[in-house]
Amino acid sequence: MIICCRSKTNSLKLQNFRKMYKYTVHHHTYSFPSLRLLMAKASPYRSGDVLAELAADSYQERVAAQLCLADVPLRTFLNEVLVPYETDEVTRLIIDSHDANAFERISSFTVGQFRDWLLSDDATERSILQIKKGLTPEMVAAVSKIMRNQDLVLVAQKCRVVTRFRDTIGLKGRFSARLQPNHPTDDLQGIAASIIDGLMYGSGDAVIGINPATDHPDKVYALLHMLNSLISRFGIPTQSCVLSHVTTTIQLIEQHAPVDLVFQSIGGTEKTNASFGVNLSLLKEAYEAGLSLKRGTIGNNIMYFETGQGSALSANAHEGLDQQTCEARAYAVARHFDPHLVNSVVGFIGPEYLFDGKQITRAALEDHFCGKLLGLPMGMDICYTNHAETDQNDMDNLLLLMGVSGCNYIMGVPGADDIMLNYQSTSFHDALFVRKALGLRPAPEFEAWLVQQGIFDEEGNQLPARADHPLLSYSS
Repeated sequence: MIICCRSKTNSLKLQNFRKMYKYTVHHHTYSFPSLRLLMAKASPYRSGDVLAELAADSYQERVAAQLCLADVPLRTFLNEVLVPYETDEVTRLIIDSHDANAFERISSFTVGQFRDWLLSDDATERSILQIKKGLTPEMVAAVSKIMRNQDLVLVAQKCRVVTRFRDTIGLKGRFSARLQPNHPTDDLQGIAASIIDGLMYGSGDAVIGINPATDHPDKVYALLHMLNSLISRFGIPTQSCVLSHVTTTIQLIEQHAPVDLVFQSIGGTEKTNASFGVNLSLLKEAYEAGLSLKRGTIGNNIMYFETGQGSALSANAHEGLDQQTCEARAYAVARHFDPHLVNSVVGFIGPEYLFDGKQITRAALEDHFCGKLLGLPMGMDICYTNHAETDQNDMDNLLLLMGVSGCNYIMGVPGADDIMLNYQSTSFHDALFVRKALGLRPAPEFEAWLVQQGIFDEEGNQLPARADHPLLSYSS
């Protein structure tokens, strides 16, 4: 329900309201001419903000900005928008859909007081759920900037977001994996072999999702039918997705193709989404088209969104925002469509935006925290490109942090090396590791199927693959 709707006249008042933000440290006063710049200067250091000439000039300035930001009332974010209301439909979505009743409980808080409350025992899973529609992306981005890594982990762990299509993702004590069997030529047999490999390791409960090498409708159609045939033949309680552009997906739905989840990359500004060839109206059309197929058996969460810090800057569409705040605004777009999965592809865009393992780790914790606080079913592609200053040990560390944080799912890529997208991610073995190390299990419906198929035993242990197992003959 829309609680707070701004007229155009009121929105003009929003745009024209500005104040100078100042903070004094050791007799030196740091000045920040707008909330937008204050947010940027308060962000932990990352290469993308340096590239955009938005980063703090020194460690001292960053600390001053963080201290200043901590004193900003949360209400300020409803009065001083960071991207103009008149020219940006993401801003309009954020302001017009804000729930004033849900916000009331925390309306007197500053950013710093909000942090303290989130870390307190008063902030439970239930109480956080009650305020989520009263939060804007800018509020959660702001509070993340004044948190340590362990703070981001602790609060995210409190936030459970459960979604359903053919199985249930996000339950406490569960940890899922997207089975990602990409192939550089979209070869159906090669893809099928990777899928079978992943299933035998217990991956695929989040989704079996293919990034097609080409967005040609005929190729996507063939992939969809292969996935549908496999899932139907073995009665797998999961969902499929071919990550084609949303216009291709709409076209195929009109041809009655077996589309489960509808995918699209999104960003935090109208210009970023335009660079992806989408807007809110087109996303709504795709959402309604997906619902019309009624393919979900236990739920109707049909959208799958991917995001990533740096995408807006790389398209020159960041509107002067730091990349983490821009990323959080993308979550407002995702939240509007009640998705089954949201995935931050955290290290994929490259070291120009997140230079090394430290920056990738921090960005992943921020993204997961912000998404969960806004009520999104967050997953994480724990990944990097080969020219970044990081390695698989950094990803192992982040993998554990994501497991402890309550991340809904990660990627399962053969050997952790995506040979089509040419980047490094997490493997089928990594999902098994997190489940074993932290005592987590797959989605319940999928887990029951794994036991029924003789892939796992009742205790969640992987069983030796039988040579005559029906799955092993599928791709031959």
